[in-house]
Amino acid sequence: MSLSNVFHIAASALTAQSMRLNAVASNLANADSAHASTGEGYKAKLVVFQAVAMNQAAPWAQGVRMKEVIEDPAPPRMVYDPKHPLADAKGYVAYPNVDPVEEMVNMISASRSYQTNAEVMSTTKSLMQRTLAIAQT
Repeated sequence: MSLSNVFHIAASALTAQSMRLNAVASNLANADSAHASTGEGYKAKLVVFQAVAMNQAAPWAQGVRMKEVIEDPAPPRMVYDPKHPLADAKGYVAYPNVDPVEEMVNMISASRSYQTNAEVMSTTKSLMQRTLAIAQT
């Protein structure tokens, strides 16, 4: 495998994890935004990835790209609060289907994956520099 392929693969992973972090940030920012149970409120965003060949000459060298961002089909979280202005006739208020604990786990996973791929790029750069140094001697 060419070292330049490693750069392309790691860069695609960095981009994908960055998009995943953006979705997590959006979900966490809207976790407590109440809405009427009859209307459509915020729904958690999920990022779907797809493996892609990075080079036609080397189809085994696969990277990743974001295929799409979808809304989580889970129902809204219903909280009993009859004094809330958005409460329905039964006293329930609809909140987004965002689980803050799950989102924090996603955030940690995405940031660690991002960090790992940044280290892969750094190590590849060091290998390329050492290879050039050996070639110069």
